[in-house]
This record gives sequence, structure tokens and C-alpha cells, in this order.
Amino acid sequence: MTKYSLRARMMILILAPTLMIGLLLSTFFVVHRYNELQHQVQDAGANIIEPLAVSSEYSMTWHNRDAIRELVSLLHRRHSDIVRAITIFDNNNHTYVTSNNNQNLALLQKDDISTLQDGVSMERHGNLMVLRTPIISERYSVDELPGEDAKPAGNPLGYVAIELDLQSVRLEQYKEVFVATLLLLFCLCIAMLFAYRLMRDVTGPIRNMVSTVDRIRRGQLDSRVDGYMLGELSILKNGINAMAMSLTAYHEEMQQNIDQATYDLRETLEQLEIQNVELDLAKKRAQEAARIKSEFLANMSHELRTPLNGVIGFTRQMLKTGLSTNQRDYMSTIERSANNLLSIINDVLDFSKLEAGKLVLESIPFPLRATLDETLVLLAPSAHDKGLEITVCLEKQVPDNVIGDPLRLQQILINLIGNAIKFTERGHIDLRVELRSLNATRVELEIQVHDTGIGISEQQQSQLFQAFRQADASITRRHGGTGLGLVITQKLVQEMGGEIAFHSRQDHGSTFWVHVHLDLNPNAPAIPRVLDDLHATQLAYIEPHPAVAKAVQEMLSITPLQVQHYASIDDLPATRFPLLLLGLPVNDPHPATLPDALITRLRSHADSVLLALPSEMMLFADDLRARGIAGCLAKPVSLTRLLPMLLDLNMRHPATLPRSARQPLTVMAVDDNPANLKLIGACWRSRCRILCCAITRSRRFAKRGCISWM
Repeated sequence: MTKYSLRARMMILILAPTLMIGLLLSTFFVVHRYNELQHQVQDAGANIIEPLAVSSEYSMTWHNRDAIRELVSLLHRRHSDIVRAITIFDNNNHTYVTSNNNQNLALLQKDDISTLQDGVSMERHGNLMVLRTPIISERYSVDELPGEDAKPAGNPLGYVAIELDLQSVRLEQYKEVFVATLLLLFCLCIAMLFAYRLMRDVTGPIRNMVSTVDRIRRGQLDSRVDGYMLGELSILKNGINAMAMSLTAYHEEMQQNIDQATYDLRETLEQLEIQNVELDLAKKRAQEAARIKSEFLANMSHELRTPLNGVIGFTRQMLKTGLSTNQRDYMSTIERSANNLLSIINDVLDFSKLEAGKLVLESIPFPLRATLDETLVLLAPSAHDKGLEITVCLEKQVPDNVIGDPLRLQQILINLIGNAIKFTERGHIDLRVELRSLNATRVELEIQVHDTGIGISEQQQSQLFQAFRQADASITRRHGGTGLGLVITQKLVQEMGGEIAFHSRQDHGSTFWVHVHLDLNPNAPAIPRVLDDLHATQLAYIEPHPAVAKAVQEMLSITPLQVQHYASIDDLPATRFPLLLLGLPVNDPHPATLPDALITRLRSHADSVLLALPSEMMLFADDLRARGIAGCLAKPVSLTRLLPMLLDLNMRHPATLPRSARQPLTVMAVDDNPANLKLIGACWRSRCRILCCAITRSRRFAKRGCISWM
């Protein structure tokens, strides 16, 4: 709603211009007349004193005071309405003649006669105006002077001052203002008459139309605008009446449609009720089918994994025996196929548990760094087979003793790092753990997995977290997999209260990061207690791969060791180091064992030589230790495996403890599958006495068969 009505706006728009124009014109004419009257008085005074100054020249030259007095008195009487006093001062600024001795002559007297200007000068003192003009001697020259008192020609003889009264002028000025005000009010009255007539012819019909439109809005569609109107208002009236008639017709038609729609809706609702009953029954059947499916998947996954464990175990046992080339190839193919099938079964089982909401996370204390190291040791062989380096970097502030589910955390890392290895042909895989927040009881970590693989296009990224889908259909044929890994990872991260995201560019690699929340274990010892046992010993680290070298140096920065990195053996100085760690590259073809010359050269530079080997070369660790290598550990290098090795090298010189003889050990293995019992016996036959018992699933020993091996 507007602040002012149309009536008020029209009144303002009509009267405001009239008032403004009247004020401007009145002000202009009043000011003009005011100045004109004042100039008239000034001109009248100038017309009096200028002839008087000329007439007084002769009398002042000949000192005829009486003649000047009569002249001054005559001029005063003739102009007594505006003149209050006429005074003539001599050259010494003394009163010579005045027409009114009762006046204050100090007002007429000039303070400094030398500053008197030629012509008529004016001064204002309230309602009084003082005019002055000098009296100049122009009649006689110096030789023509009749006596000593005569003045030379062109010299001032004095001046004439006249005092004028402006009261009469003020009265005329007030009259002019009064007349202008009356005219302005008269114009406003006329403007108001025209405005009232205009408002009566415009606003009245408009209010009538507004009232009619409001009644139509409230539903009174039979309302019409009536009355005589002029011009466009008549057209508007006809338009409103036509609109009301159209609305009436539309309302009747709409009412008929509503009635028909209501009838149709009732029939539809009856059909929907029938369908809802059918859908409810179908929903119950679907839920029951989903429950049966979940139970079937869980049971079938268990039943499938049990014989698969036997297949995989006995296949590995067969690979340890003497086989021909074809037989070993066949057994390796069986092992890979069984492992792939086991991975698929595990994914399906985890996915079914997650979908059913039956996955329960454990909350147990575990060492974070050891858990990560176990995951990397498990995945390193597949990466080293493709010539890929794996680096791991944990920030110093990341706590090691946490509480959570280590198996599910390892499953997340296996899925992410396994995908990175699967889709990377050259380069390296980086695992980085950063601290996001830490308080007294809880820690939030960010785990990043970066690879230099094929990347993911923008069109394929939307399908990445969908079940049984992969970014490209050809990936399944090339690399295998069910497409459940990332889906399971996402659901596991969400179950842990975290989030997962990624950034990828095609042909530029991918970066996945996971935010997880873990509780702190305040009762567990921290890593710095182990680091206290190390000494500030110099360690020469040789690693040609820049990313691996940077990660290992950052990891060793929390230890007292003084690490010096070299890109190759040729860069080693002539000095001898207490420790030397050599990292062998994984992308070069490795011989069965290192040459003796290389080992001799390494031992010439250090007291103790450690080797970081690719996974496939760990088979030769015993041979290398027999040839003088102090220790071997598989890549990637981690503190979990490096610190015990450094402590074994007598970094703290522990006292030698007597070793006790090993006692015979008897282990009882219980399983409901004879193949698993046979596998356990085959694996541990040479190590201990095993009593294997086959039991029923009810865990009762009513039916059991025990087989023992020595």
C-alpha cells in the first residue's frame, strides 16, 4: 500500500508547481522593487548634494557663510520628507554650515578627509543613509586669488554630507511585500479550485473502480462499474466490466471442471487404495526376499570361502614342491583364480552386510603405524611386480595408539591402494596420513592415496561410487573386479563417521582422501619410548627414486639418526659411516642375488649395511645376510620394521641374555571342514605336534575325528 493516496498526490502535483512559481516570481519582483526604491532615495540624495557642492564652491572660496546657510536650509525644507540634515565641512573637517543643529553631526563627519572619494560616496547606518561629495575649487588660479585665504584651483575646499531617512522607503517596501503575498494567495486559491474539480472528475471514478475490483476479488463477480466517466476512464470502466463478465464465465466453467475432477479423483483414490494394499503386500514380499537374499549371500559366501581356503592353501603347498614348468604355471593360475574368486566373495559378503545394516565395527586398541605397515607389506608385491614404488609418509603429530576397527581400516586402505596399483602402469603410489584435529580423547585423520595412473574422466567420475559399476566397461575385462570395492569403502568410511572424496584428471593420476575419526588409547605407550634407545648415529641412505627418498627422510626425521641421502653409490664420500641403507629400485630387472663386488664395496663404506629390497628379492634375504649384509627389509621402508632391526644391531648395546631351550609345543586345531584340518597339519607338520579335530557346527564334540601329526 502506498504512503499517499492518489488524491493527495494530485493535490501536491497541482499546488506545488503553482506555489513554487508564485514564490519565485513574488520574490523576484519584491527584491527588485526593494532595491529600486532604495536606489531612488540614493539618487534623490545625490541630486541634492551634487548641485549643492557646485553652488558652495564660490561661497566657500569667498567665505560667504550666510549664502551657503540659506541655500542649505532651502534644500532641507524642500526635501524634508527624506532629508534629516545637510552639513558642509571645510577642508579642516570642521563644520562649516548645517541645516539641523539638533542632529548628531559626528555621524556625518568623515574621520579621515584624505580618504574621501571623488563623486558621491554612501554609508548605511540602520535606517539612515549618509551621502558625501567633495567641494572642489575650479574657479580661480593661484595668480588670480584675491587674498591669502583663497584656495588654488583644483584643490578641495571641503565636502558636503547629507543624512537621509529610509523609513518612508521601508513603508513602500512593506506594501510591495504585502501586495505580492495577496497575489500569491489568490493564485493558490484559483489553483485549488481547479485541483478540486480535477480530483472530482478523476479520483471519484477511480475510487469507484477500485471498490468494484475489490468486490470482484472477494468473489462478487456480479459487481460492475457504473456512472459517467470521461476519456480513458470510460475505456477503463468498459475493460473492468468486460473482465468481470469473463471471470464469471471462467468461474462457471471452472466449477464444472472441479466437479468433474472431483468425481474422477474419487475413482482414482479408490484405485489407489487397492494399489496401496497390493504394494504393501509386494513390499513385505520384497523385504522377505531381501532378507532371504542377504542370508543366502552370507551363508553361500561362508560355504564358498571354506573350500576355497583349502584350494588356495594346498595350491601354495604344491608350489613349494618340485614341479615342472607347466605344472607350476598351472598351479599359479589356479592360485590367482582362487584368490580373485575369494576377493569377489568377500566383496559380495561385505556389501550384503552393509546393505542389510548388519555390519558391526569393532572398537579395540591397535597401533596405527603397524596396521598401515601390514597393509603395505601385503600390497607391495603386486606393486613391485609392475615396477611401481610405494611411499608412505605420516606426520610427526599423528598419534600411534588409537582405538577403532583395524581390520576395516586395512580393508579401506587395501581397496584404495589396490585400485591405485591396478590402474597405474608406471610411476609410484603415495600414501600420506595427516592430522586434521586432535583433542584429549579423539583424533581426526586424513588419509591420502595418490597415484600416477590413467586417471578418471569427468564423465566417468559420476559412476565411481555405484555398485557393480566401474568407470569404464573395458576395465572389468582388463583388470577384473566386481565394481564393489569403492562402494564398500565409502560405506565403511560412513560407518566410521568420516567421508571420502577424490580428485582426478584423465592421464594425470588420481588422489583419494579419507577422513576418519578414531579414539585415543591413553594407556598405551608412545613411540618416543622406543626412539630413546637409539643414538645420534650417522646413516648414509642411498635411494635413486626422489619420491621414495623424500618419504623415507621425512619418516626418519623423528629419530635421532643423522641421515645423509645420496642418489647412487658413486656419490658416497670416502668417509666411513656406522650405518648404510641401500634402497634397490623396483623397476629394474634384478639378478638372483647381488654381486659380491657390490656387497664388498658397500661394506667398505659402512660398519653395518642394510638393504631395502623389492618383495620378490626377499627370498634371497638369508643368502645376503650370510654374505655380510646386516639386515634386509622389504620396501616400502617403515619404522615398524626398521626400528627393531636397528635395535638388533646393538645400537644401545644391550646385555646378552641367555637363551632358554625351546619346549615342545602341542596345538589343537578345531574346524568343521576336513580339508582345512589337513591343510593346517601340512603347514605345521615340521614345527609342532598338532591335534586336529573335526566338529559339527553346533560346536559339540559328539561326532569328531582327530588326526595328529608330529
